[in-house]
Amino acid sequence: MQIQVKNLNYIYSEGMPYESIALTDISFEIKKGEFVGIIGHTGSGKSTLIQHLNGLLKPKSGSILIDGTDIAEKNVKMHDIRRKIGLVFQYPEYQLFEETVHKDVAFGPLNLGLTQEEADERVKKAIIMVGLNYEEIAERSPFELSGGQKRRVAIAGVIAMEPEILILDEPTAGLDPKAHQDILRMVEKIHSLTSNTIILVSHNMGDISKLSDKVLVLDRGRLVLDGTPADVFCQADYLESLGLGLPPSAYLMRELKKRGVPVSDNILNIEGAEEELYRILSKPI
Repeated sequence: MQIQVKNLNYIYSEGMPYESIALTDISFEIKKGEFVGIIGHTGSGKSTLIQHLNGLLKPKSGSILIDGTDIAEKNVKMHDIRRKIGLVFQYPEYQLFEETVHKDVAFGPLNLGLTQEEADERVKKAIIMVGLNYEEIAERSPFELSGGQKRRVAIAGVIAMEPEILILDEPTAGLDPKAHQDILRMVEKIHSLTSNTIILVSHNMGDISKLSDKVLVLDRGRLVLDGTPADVFCQADYLESLGLGLPPSAYLMRELKKRGVPVSDNILNIEGAEEELYRILSKPI
């Protein structure tokens, strides 16, 4: 599914004493199957923006086209749109509520009108896809699981609805380093298996640079950068002026270059940094 956002504006508490302009003249396009990262400091409008993409918020003005359908129009059936767009909020494990993992993951598919047999098939597929053992956890209470497992189950509940667009708002927030990496590998696996469009909101520049085809940068409700990770992260001074940083490997390369080491400027991940350092160190003295 293609997403086109044109001149999107949104105001919180319009006309009230605490009126706040949240989004101003936002325009961008996301192609089918792209992996898009959204970054910005706290309060920049990231969460407000993604809530517009499945109709949870309605714009003050502007349009949001999903495969050519403007979901901001009054006559659009949002139920049909939300079947195609899955949104995973921060700390989704707080929304678990059923007696068993299986029932929790099945809740969404059953509410789409699927039969119990169809839902059961999707549940098993989704639980396996998020890296959990179906036989081991299906009949366990989700509240007995670890934090990382709970989050996977919550994401499986969205995956089981088979959305064409998956939006993840800080999916690794609050997790320990191992669980953080496990969730990232899970997201990569989902993207490779389904070829769906994924939109990832994160404060972790390393994650964004590694996974994304495109990066959107928000600042005080405006879209200030839109490009490939290389295009965006080469603007280090500007990003830092926005209160953002670079991927750790980019900082390493920048420091080495300052010290006279002839490294490349466009290294954005650990794997690339490893290869670049190997190339430098392998040169004959």
